[in-house]
Amino acid sequence: MVVTSAPDLPVLLIYNIDPAWSPAEREDAHRDSRRIGFAMRRQGHSVDFLPVCDSDFTGVLSGYEPRDVLVFNWCEGVPGIECSEALVAEMLDKLRFTYTGASPAALQLSYEKDRVKRLLASHGVPTPRWKTVTSPRENGWERFPAIVKPAREHCSHGIDPGAVVTGAADLKRRVAYVLETFQQPALIEDFIDGREFHVPLWGNSDVEMLPPVEMDFSAFDDIHDRLCSYDAKFVPESEAYREIKSHVPVRLSEQEMAELEATSRAAYETIGCRDYGRIDIRLRDGVFYVLDVNPNADISADASLALAASKAGYSYGAMASRILQLAAQRHGQNLAPHQ
Repeated sequence: MVVTSAPDLPVLLIYNIDPAWSPAEREDAHRDSRRIGFAMRRQGHSVDFLPVCDSDFTGVLSGYEPRDVLVFNWCEGVPGIECSEALVAEMLDKLRFTYTGASPAALQLSYEKDRVKRLLASHGVPTPRWKTVTSPRENGWERFPAIVKPAREHCSHGIDPGAVVTGAADLKRRVAYVLETFQQPALIEDFIDGREFHVPLWGNSDVEMLPPVEMDFSAFDDIHDRLCSYDAKFVPESEAYREIKSHVPVRLSEQEMAELEATSRAAYETIGCRDYGRIDIRLRDGVFYVLDVNPNADISADASLALAASKAGYSYGAMASRILQLAAQRHGQNLAPHQ
């Protein structure tokens, strides 16, 4: 089957609207989706907006033929179902649509932090020392400062200043809090109190690193505040959101930049990112440690990927168009008759 170039394929921009959200939250989602959709239109794409308000993806997409469109997948989950990014991709695969972004397997893997860390370590990718625990009782951890995270969450859920612990008593209390609040194992990790970089990459067979973005914690003297918490990402009225700055380009030597790129590419490929992704990394004593791999990285206009793409010369619409072009290379493959 002939693969149509991305600009010639109509685009279906799907995004989730949860009925449980407040009116302001729903309007924010509509606004952000309009912003990227209109930016794609300025690049010459035909874009239809398809908000998903429940689990009926078949109904939402029923008026379209998979062979005739590309889906720009901006669904962060199925409304009403927690941690369901992978389920969205599974539904799109089942309906045989070609879509942007990661596969169900990569998305599901990203929620299993211990599996991610084992994979990274097995491929020689530096990642902070860690241990997964299911009880706040004696766990043998002796390295401080440490950070305690829910082992099955995403988007910094469960990450706040209290997540950083400096002694055994604090560790025990935080592990108990995570176990009770999130009803899942707790991941204890060596806290790398160093420079933090968010490294966007895109591509498939040929992966390109975009300009890394450094997170500046210099406004904070307290070690507990020097992290990208949930508030820092999503609560504009919080001090963390206001005071943590993003810098691009970053100040690194040529050798350091080469090492950062090699580590980021290895993490991207090991976890199975597709089309685009973001690797969160900290530098300590000359070693770049991978903290997290984000196969469904935020593509909002003010997020790291868009900032990096802009620094590389891509407008917001051109960034989205590039992602569409990467997905278009797969168009037709999932339409072949099943054997």
